[in-house]
Parts: sequence; structure tokens; C-alpha cells
Amino acid sequence: MTFRLALRALLSRPVRSAVLACAFGLGVSVMANLLGIGEVILEQARAPALRGGGHIGIGGATGPLPSAKFILSNVLGSEPLAADVAAASPSVAGILYLVGRGEPIAIGARGGVPSLERALGDPETADVAAWVDNADDEAWLDPDPGEMLRGMDRFHPIPDRPHRADSWAEWLYFNGQHDDARFYLTFLVGPRVDGGRRSAGVRLQLDRNGRLSSYSASAEVDEAELLASAPDMAIGANRVRLDGTQYLISLDLQGRAGPESRGRERLTGEIVLEVEPGRSFPPISIDGANGWTTGYVVPVLSGVVAGTLEVGGERVTLDGGRGYHDHNWGYWEGVSWRWGQVQHEDVSFVYGRVYPPPDAADPERMPGFLTALGPDGPIGYATRVTIEEEDDPDTGQPRRIVVRGQSREIRLEMELDVEAAEVTQMDRGSFGPDMDFWQLRASYRVTGSVGGREVDFTAPGAAETFRQP
Repeated sequence: MTFRLALRALLSRPVRSAVLACAFGLGVSVMANLLGIGEVILEQARAPALRGGGHIGIGGATGPLPSAKFILSNVLGSEPLAADVAAASPSVAGILYLVGRGEPIAIGARGGVPSLERALGDPETADVAAWVDNADDEAWLDPDPGEMLRGMDRFHPIPDRPHRADSWAEWLYFNGQHDDARFYLTFLVGPRVDGGRRSAGVRLQLDRNGRLSSYSASAEVDEAELLASAPDMAIGANRVRLDGTQYLISLDLQGRAGPESRGRERLTGEIVLEVEPGRSFPPISIDGANGWTTGYVVPVLSGVVAGTLEVGGERVTLDGGRGYHDHNWGYWEGVSWRWGQVQHEDVSFVYGRVYPPPDAADPERMPGFLTALGPDGPIGYATRVTIEEEDDPDTGQPRRIVVRGQSREIRLEMELDVEAAEVTQMDRGSFGPDMDFWQLRASYRVTGSVGGREVDFTAPGAAETFRQP
């Protein structure tokens, strides 16, 4: 019946039917061509050749990579990726303005390392003989490990956010262990005071056979000198200096009052932390509303510790121990976090999650992270991370933490049994209730797989968390 009606309509109005058929066919043809052209345009837009050749483009989720030298040398340049990477080059794009007598003209510009761009087959520069490497370019070909560390460990100018300026702080954190001795050390620089100077302090927690004692010192530092030389710095008689791939630390501290510190005994000593190649976690930064920001980098996920500490007539030897170093910066009023670190044989693990103030972001929507580094560089990273904490019902002290992370490279569970803890009361001002800051010594039981290898070990480590008093 339908066919008969269509045939009668066609025969009764043949001209109109012919025009309609041609228009319908033309519409289908135009649509097919537009879809084909769109697919070609999309494919070309994604082509790495438009960025200077190559097959793969690597970029940061929030902008330029802040530590591209580390990515080139310690990630792409290490196994298992090194065997599959024929050539790689850094690249940065921007807008230049040609200013003359008329209106300024905007010009798209891209910069790179000439020899590396040619190795990628960059068509724009292949025949430009004058475009050759200079001294700055050559530093990308064989980057100095010490200079990469110094770049990751630099200090940051305080952003121009007057309503948050009083909560800015940046610090270097170190920990290490050897036999029955462990230390937790912080060099912290706070907000500005008068005369272009910044408040600063040093704090050391020393654990000797389960006996925890604390030592500290405070001073002011020149802000311009700090930004120019950090991580090299001096806070009173306490110093940190980066020499190549070694952190050289000198300490002269007084015991904090209280029974755990055995009065006001003095602690002096020298600590050396030697960085192992590939054991670094590059900088990450988190930005929120109203100018809030925080950042984190781990220059030393695992290293060799040496040195001695003299305290209360006792000599504490650290030679042959293992150490760790990270670096934090940002606005900290109203901020809390959960963090932990452990290392075993040739693998190092770090987990964490930051909780920003409510006026910056929803604290419950901030993802966590769990990363693992092996002897040749990163072997796994996950953001699907859960952190469950259990407290002692009588004291309120954290006693057990369970961390789980899962990604394509990681399927891991870490159970932390807290062995010792120290609490510091922190005033959060108008951003919420006061918080207790807990620094924990824990025994880690780590099971699962990372980078295709099974892991199952127990090792000592550190952790931090917060509680409402």
C-alpha cells in the first residue's frame, strides 16, 4: 500500500518529485563531505607534526610541564621507555606582537631545541642552517642532575594576594633512619615581617629506640637572598646546602621544654643526604578560588644518609641509613592533609591528599595520589586513592591507617600501624575550627602489584594527618 501511494504521488507531480529527489541527494552529499572534511581537520589538528614533528605530544593537564628536563631525562630517558623513544624535544608556544608604525600584529611563535627538533623531523627548521644550539640549548641535551634538583627545589615568591598573605609558608622536609634512630627535620620559612625579611624556623624530631624528643630554633631570613639561593639557606646556626646531588645539613638546636625532650638539652650535628638517580617526583601545583594555591615536589624519594648527631652526651650515627626529602609551598590557613612515605629495597612510595579551605574548593572533591618509583624512575601512579584512618577510642590518637590505590600501573594496599606520634595544636583562624597536627612513625605492610611486579613487605615509614581537638 505504501509503495502504491508513493508511486501515485510521483506520477501526479513528476517535476516536484524530481526536484525533491535532487535536493535530498545534494543534502546527503554535502553532509557526507562535511563529515569527511571535519575528520581530516580534527586529525590534522592532533598531528604532532604541527608541533614540530614526532609521533606523540606530551603536555601538562593544567598547562606547561614545570619540570620538562626531568621528564626528558628521568622519565623518557629511563627504562622501560628509553628503548622505545627515538627522539624527544621540549617545546613552548606563545604569541609575539610585531609593533611598528601601524597596528600591532599578533604572530604565533614556538620555541624548541634546534638539534632535537631536527631529530624529530621538524619541517619548519630542517633547512634553516642558522638555527643551531646555544649554551642554554645544550643544557637540555645532557642535563646536570644537580641543576635539575636545584630547579625543582627553588623557593617561590609570595603571590600578590593580600587577604591570604599571612598564611603563606614554604618548607624543606627531610627524614631518615638508621638502625634504631630516626629523624624528622623541617626548615620552614613563613610570611613577611618588616624590612623585606621572612619569619623562619627549624624543627627536628629524633626517635632513639622509641624515645621521641624535639628540638627547634627560630630566626628571620632575607627574602631576596632566599629566593636567589634556595634550597641553600641559613636559619640562625642551621644550614642546608645543595652540592651537586648531595644535601649538606648543619644543625645547632635546643631541646623543647617538656618531659619528652628531657629538659633543654642541645643537639648539634651534620647530615648528608645523597640523591639516587631517578628517585624524584616532579612539581605539582593545585590552584583554587580566591587566589588560593599550594604546591608539592619530592626531589628525593629515596637516598643514602650519612652523618652524626650529638645530643645530651650521646652520639647518634646515621651512616648507611636511608632518607627522604620533599618541599611544600602555598597558603596554609584552613588547610589540612593526609600524607605518608615508605621505602623498601629499590622501591619508594608516597601517598597524599590535600584538603583546601572551603572558600578555595570543595575539600571532599579533591583527589588523592599514590606514586611509586623504582631504580630506573617512575613505575606507577594512581589518583583513585582511598585513605581510611582509625583512632584509639581512649586517647584520640591515630592508631591505624589503610591506603588503597588503583590504576593501570598500581593495585596496592598499605596498612599502617602507628608506633609513635607527636601532636601540635594549630590555629586555623576564621577558616574553621582549630586542628591538631599529628606526625606519626608507623610500620607499613604493603601488598599488591606495581609496574607489573608483585610487592609484599613490611618496613618503617612516616605519616601525617589532622584531627579536631
